[in-house]
Amino acid sequence: MSENTDGSAPFRVAVILGSVREGRFGTTVADWFAGRAAERADVEVDVIDPAEAGLPLRFPAFGSSPEPETARALATMQSRLAAADAFVVVTPEYNHSFPAALKNLIDWHNAEWHAKPVGFVSYGGLSGGLRAVEQLRVVFAELHAVTVRETVSFHGVWERFDDEGAPVDPAGCNGAAKALLDQLLWWAHALRDAKAARPYAA
Repeated sequence: MSENTDGSAPFRVAVILGSVREGRFGTTVADWFAGRAAERADVEVDVIDPAEAGLPLRFPAFGSSPEPETARALATMQSRLAAADAFVVVTPEYNHSFPAALKNLIDWHNAEWHAKPVGFVSYGGLSGGLRAVEQLRVVFAELHAVTVRETVSFHGVWERFDDEGAPVDPAGCNGAAKALLDQLLWWAHALRDAKAARPYAA
């Protein structure tokens, strides 16, 4: 395991896919971003796909325990989210908002998001998914997370990548990814130090 320049452990960044739609383009965008993040010595990447999480849409009643299969899926996901120092959500825009599967993954958890930074990579048509991002900022604020200002947005995403999944304008999006990661990791560092000095109280 490599270390940061100050000797601290690398930051674990969970890259979360927002779409579970068949034939989704999100895997192309997420793979590109995860690759950019993994090139940094101060980052370890964990790609989280709601399509593989096994989280049901039906929530148990308050005070009751989930079914065993749901409990096993939750235990796996909870450990991955809890281990993350920061998150990057890769999301499209559905009807001026974000996908239901992403909201489901978010809503199954709470403390795992607390006092951690969240960045966004969005994609779509003319809007580039930015309206989904604005709504996600409100959701994560309720969960005591800190959303960062810098984003990566692909407008007309189907023309932004070649057949091999590489960006056709790497300089532009790679620069935006670096700015996002720099800001995300600043917050990850600050919040890690703050929580070490004083536990966060939600």
